Amino acid sequence: MIARIIEWSARNRLLVLLGTVAAIAYSVHVLGVIRLDALPDLSDTQVIVYSRWDRSPDILEDQVTYPIVSSLLGAPKVKAVRGFSDFGFSYVYVIFEDGTDLYWARSRVLEYLSKIQPQLPQGVRTELGPDATGVGWVYQYVLRDREGKHGIEELRSYQDWTLRYALQSVPGVAEVASLGGYGQQVQITVDPNRLAAYGLGTRELADAVRRSNDESGGRVIEWSGAEAMVRVRGYARDVADFEQIVVKVGPGGVPVLLRDVARVAWGPEIRRGVADFDGLGDHVGGIVVMRHGENAKNVIQRLEAKLVEIEASLPDGVEVVTTYDRSVLIDRAIETLKHELTIEMIVVSLVILLFLWHVPSALVPILTIPISVLLSFIPLYYFGVTVNIMSLAGIAISIGVLVDGAIVEVENAYNRIHLWQGKWLGRENLSAGEREERRREFFHVRLEALKEVGPSVFFSLLVIAAAFLPIFALVDQEGRLFKPLAWSKNLAMALAALLAITLDPAMRMMFARIDPFAFRPRWLARLATGAFVGRYYAEEEHPISRVIHRIYEPICRWTLRHPKSVIGGALLLLVLSLPMYVRLGSEFMPPLNEGTILYMPTTLPGLSVTAAQELLETQDRVLKSFPEVETVHGKAGRAETSTDPAPFSMMETTVVLKPPSEW
Repeated sequence: MIARIIEWSARNRLLVLLGTVAAIAYSVHVLGVIRLDALPDLSDTQVIVYSRWDRSPDILEDQVTYPIVSSLLGAPKVKAVRGFSDFGFSYVYVIFEDGTDLYWARSRVLEYLSKIQPQLPQGVRTELGPDATGVGWVYQYVLRDREGKHGIEELRSYQDWTLRYALQSVPGVAEVASLGGYGQQVQITVDPNRLAAYGLGTRELADAVRRSNDESGGRVIEWSGAEAMVRVRGYARDVADFEQIVVKVGPGGVPVLLRDVARVAWGPEIRRGVADFDGLGDHVGGIVVMRHGENAKNVIQRLEAKLVEIEASLPDGVEVVTTYDRSVLIDRAIETLKHELTIEMIVVSLVILLFLWHVPSALVPILTIPISVLLSFIPLYYFGVTVNIMSLAGIAISIGVLVDGAIVEVENAYNRIHLWQGKWLGRENLSAGEREERRREFFHVRLEALKEVGPSVFFSLLVIAAAFLPIFALVDQEGRLFKPLAWSKNLAMALAALLAITLDPAMRMMFARIDPFAFRPRWLARLATGAFVGRYYAEEEHPISRVIHRIYEPICRWTLRHPKSVIGGALLLLVLSLPMYVRLGSEFMPPLNEGTILYMPTTLPGLSVTAAQELLETQDRVLKSFPEVETVHGKAGRAETSTDPAPFSMMETTVVLKPPSEW
């Protein structure tokens, strides 16, 4: 079967080459749409149930968190359910088994949540967190007002009601969480003495505000051929509207207004998180959370394009400053690996060229390397594997093996042609029939040489690929980290095996069409050290092989004469290396220099918002004082998202460094 495929490819080389060119063109297209990230996503399949209720943590734990956790324990494929209660907030994390589809998991959580929601206390607002993973925070920004024309509450309103929705409309964005500043609300400060004088209670006051701040509709009145809608207007829009609310009718029909018993004014909403920028004080910003399974690089590019689009609509004097951009890490990781891959391919190509000492023969394995690498992205795309540092590492470690098949085929053909060449040496004045016979023999020798080793090459490459199959048995974080490497390694090897019986024979037959007798010692042959282009050297005459044989042969003969000494020495080296192996360090993740530092100190629990703001600003001013620092964006407490349950005692500061050339 394999021999027939090789023969078909050799006889239809133009068709094989055109098919390869089409596949390469498609792989270039795939490179533009395949998911890119710096590291594999190691997070579990997780669904967050987020509840809000203005009660203490112990009440939330008993009446909200515990009922939700207990109701979700029986959901299918659930591995663990964890609950966390804070003042006014409840978080339930539902962890599913590895490999569970996220949207299937979300639908199951909604199904089980619908059973428990009617049993929760009145006023509890429950929702699912965004369809994102634990590494979904891909972009952060702040709104900077250089001229000081706008208050912090104005910027927060712009962020909440304009900018957030504009960015959330970008494809691939699951959520935009507001951070810093505070939302405005109408605050009613009751005077207890006046309330008692009018014989009112706080419950009556709250009911009156609730009833008055409402609008209802009536029926339709038809008048002179037109209709008029009847409605009762009661929607309060500003402080004056609230002050006019009637809370009670006194003696003689005199109304008691809200302003008679309370003071009404705009005020800040309660905050469970504060932010700072460069130690300059409170700044409004946002965190962009990427949707599960999206291409982080493309999402960030679309975000930046959207920010450019809405730049003209920003408030006067306000600009959006990027404080974290994961695409920088992605670009650096991909560029580093591309650089290393390029160097590796060049080194392997030079070694092949040096040892074969024949350009047409060396072209086959040299071209096989980039073609195998490019084509491997097609199955990676369809298997849903993200291109990251681990998947590219799988390609990197397989580059040397990718060309093994091509080298074996080329060397076998090289030697066969050399042996056949001796039959015709010295015979220059050939008749037309002899030249045709020599041409047919040349084709036959090349084809038989390829068919001789082709099947063995094909299966040997598949055996090498099978060595990585146990990695697919890894589960949880280990599996999510190393499976991309195994996928890319195995797919690249499988493609190399396929190319070894299709493209390599076609190229070998194509590049070997030059008559080996056409380059006698002329000026081009002399320039190429005596037939670098056309002549086939015997193994014992090869310039490189002669040197290697001089070094290798004495060592090999001594080893064969002293087998016990060699084995004993190898065992001794193995024993001596064991203490060093035990003392070697180990890391689960490869070290990365992102150019951005996440500084996360913690302080005493129960910290107030004012103290947290002061500590954050002081810390950020110190960090900003270092000349290597570009920007400092600090956060204490939580952002307005269910993916951030941090208390005030936990600070997260993103420090973006300048390029090392500016240090």
